[in-house]
Amino acid sequence: MILEEQEKIEIVEDTNNSAFKPVKNLNHHSLKHILIIIAIFIAIVCSLALIVFGIFTIYNYSNNSTISKGVYINDIDVSGLTKEEAKNKLDEYYTDKLSNDITLIHNDYTTYIKTSEIELSFDIDSSVNYAFSLGKSNNIFTDNYQVFDAMLNGINIMPTYTLNEDALIEILNKLSPELPDAVVESGYYIDGNELIITKGKDGYIIDAESTAKQIKEKIADLSYLNEIITIETIEQSPQPLDIDKIYNEVHKDATDAYYTLEPHVVYPSSNGVDFAVSIDEAKQIVAKADTECTIPLKVLYPNVTTNMIGQEAFPDSLASFSTRYSTSNANRTTNLRLAASKIDGYVLLPGETFSYNSVVGERTIAAGYKEADIYENGEVVPGLGGGICQISSTLFNAVLFANLEIVELHNHQFVPSYVTAGRDATVVYGVKDFQFKNNRNYAIKITCSVSNGIAQFNIWGLKEDNEYDVDVYANVTSRTSSYIKSSTYRTLKQNGQIVNTERIANFTYKVH
Repeated sequence: MILEEQEKIEIVEDTNNSAFKPVKNLNHHSLKHILIIIAIFIAIVCSLALIVFGIFTIYNYSNNSTISKGVYINDIDVSGLTKEEAKNKLDEYYTDKLSNDITLIHNDYTTYIKTSEIELSFDIDSSVNYAFSLGKSNNIFTDNYQVFDAMLNGINIMPTYTLNEDALIEILNKLSPELPDAVVESGYYIDGNELIITKGKDGYIIDAESTAKQIKEKIADLSYLNEIITIETIEQSPQPLDIDKIYNEVHKDATDAYYTLEPHVVYPSSNGVDFAVSIDEAKQIVAKADTECTIPLKVLYPNVTTNMIGQEAFPDSLASFSTRYSTSNANRTTNLRLAASKIDGYVLLPGETFSYNSVVGERTIAAGYKEADIYENGEVVPGLGGGICQISSTLFNAVLFANLEIVELHNHQFVPSYVTAGRDATVVYGVKDFQFKNNRNYAIKITCSVSNGIAQFNIWGLKEDNEYDVDVYANVTSRTSSYIKSSTYRTLKQNGQIVNTERIANFTYKVH
């Protein structure tokens, strides 16, 4: 007898009403059916995911020439831009921002540092290259993840920067003395024959390292544009006053002049300087002073000055010129001789400029000058030092023939009697000077004499390989009843051939 399969029933206790309900067990076919449904669902989901992934991949690689969406560089949106477009956009932005100074404050003191002074620059190229590379590694999964992450969360890239840290520290150190409450170091200066010493006082200096660190932090995100940076300072006392050190810096021995012949070189003399009191006395003066004190100085003179160097050091005659004067005017002759004596033996080193007024000095009664005729306001009147312009004019012509460079030159109101028009040089102390420069390679020596009605100047030195023959001439270019105009020229020749002609001056004179 075949027994039919009976449905199995499981009795479960119902806690709510204590009744019993039948629960059917899942049979084999039902479970299989459910699994098939789940599998179909998973397949559909996977297919959809693959489709979405494929579409996203196609979208991603179709925009391979631009930067992905959601990418920023220092909060500047560069999405959808090409490399070139992104660089141009950032270049414009950073150029504008870097034109702004870095502002620093200390209490009420404000100062600024230019970004160009510290050579500040941002690496825009690297930032753009990195932004562009996102989603372009040729790994589909990595690329899609990077692009999706950028779109969903955004990516902000901060450009790196460089600056000259040594320059920044140097600038901050140089700003220290400008602080209103800066430490004041002791110091000194020379005023004539006196050494003035000033004592220092406590104050502050800039902590350059800490302040530089602050600045660099604010530069990274450009927050220095909107924020003022507080200067870090350190309280400091001045260095102790060291009189021995000051003495060693101030003291200088006099140097004698000398020369050598092989090669021909003139070494000038120089004055020295020393304390006029002992170092112990100087220390006592400083100890008694509150803020400032004075220590007297004395000049140490050389035994051999430059003008005392012998004629043998200047073997060649470079030029000479003379003018005549009347011996009947004793005062005028005295003035001529006094001015000439100041110049006689004067040595002018290469590159140095001769100033007639500086060398001859002020024309005063105390200096020995007499009254003689001078030109003043279009008239001939007695004046102190009258006649010395003949000395400056005679020297001027000698200088022209020596082919020296004229620096300052003035003509008289009237054509003087001792030279022709265009060949004079007037001087007025403190107003008009005659100056020339030694443009040769070797020192020159000027000698002069005033005697027997002749004022004579000679210029000595060392002839050079390319020495010129010099011609000097002056032409009257126009003449009226009220004025005379002239032009002065200097011509250089070698082997009889003209090398150069130079116009020295244009003069205008009144007619007597």
